[in-house]
Amino acid sequence: MTNENEGKKVLVTGASGGIGRAIALAAAQAGYEVVAHYNHGKEKVDALIAEITAAGGKASAIQFNVADRADCAAKLEAWSEENGAFWGIVCNAGICADNAFPALSDDNWDSVIHTNLDGFYNVLKPLVMPLCRKKRGRIITISSVSGVMGNRGQVNYSASKAGIIGATKALAVELASRKITVNCIAPGIIETEMIKDAPMEHILPTIPMGRAGTAEEVAALAVFLLSEGASYITRQVIGVNGGLI
Repeated sequence: MTNENEGKKVLVTGASGGIGRAIALAAAQAGYEVVAHYNHGKEKVDALIAEITAAGGKASAIQFNVADRADCAAKLEAWSEENGAFWGIVCNAGICADNAFPALSDDNWDSVIHTNLDGFYNVLKPLVMPLCRKKRGRIITISSVSGVMGNRGQVNYSASKAGIIGATKALAVELASRKITVNCIAPGIIETEMIKDAPMEHILPTIPMGRAGTAEEVAALAVFLLSEGASYITRQVIGVNGGLI
């Protein structure tokens, strides 16, 4: 563990999933104090915290539903009142419910939009003013290659992830004068549970590097964007996609 980032707290939403877990571990390795969010999957987050603390890092858990505005506000405002502002916020939590557009149900649409896009607002709205008062901080959102180029069978998911890109860019403009950077990572095909049923034999030939990425490769970029070295990088959408687009 390093001490450069001691005392800087970083919230990672969706820390029970593959990319979120990797970001939390990498942030802890860089010396940040990690606040690992989950809605379901408490056992996974407990194991994550145990791994971080066993390595000498600091981590704690927080539970709320990113799609529930009142729940986010209550939990995050209470946390901020007790602990102050976060240094970094990584909005990673998200879901997919893929289907051809004519076969999408109302729930397929609503659940994805409420979790992925409304979650941006629900998580960040209670936390931005504390950052502004500190005049420092990092916000990282996780979009997707699907939000950049669109993907068949993912009209709902692509809409939510494209919305995150637009919201990220706009928020970056608003917060730049407060020395708060706001950037977006757009992963491509990453080895997580989300692609376990994907037809990889058809997907891999479309990727110039010929392989899926790893959650650790996404996490490496996230940790850089959290760092002091990234203080002049804002309003950017950075792909981690093996040259897919």
